[in-house]
Amino acid sequence: MDERIVTAHHRDTIRQIFSHPSSGNIEWRNVHALFDALGVIENEANGKLTLTLCPEREFLEIPRDKDIDQQMIVDLRRMLRDAGYAPESVEAKKASINA
Repeated sequence: MDERIVTAHHRDTIRQIFSHPSSGNIEWRNVHALFDALGVIENEANGKLTLTLCPEREFLEIPRDKDIDQQMIVDLRRMLRDAGYAPESVEAKKASINA
């Protein structure tokens, strides 16, 4: 995990993404804010977005509703885990900064 700041709001979004069973009400705007802080978001000409986090790149459609769907949760979990942003990693990073 790099040195980017993960706010309390971002940690809450990460916890929602990794919760089991997965929540049906994770708002797209919160996911967008999380990836805007941690990675790179690019708008594609076809109306999709490219999310880049470390070496991972995912092409996503903007949800029609305010909440993301189950497949997007699966994709985001993989991206976040591979980049070291699983909830346990984020809490360990927070503890080391506060020490």
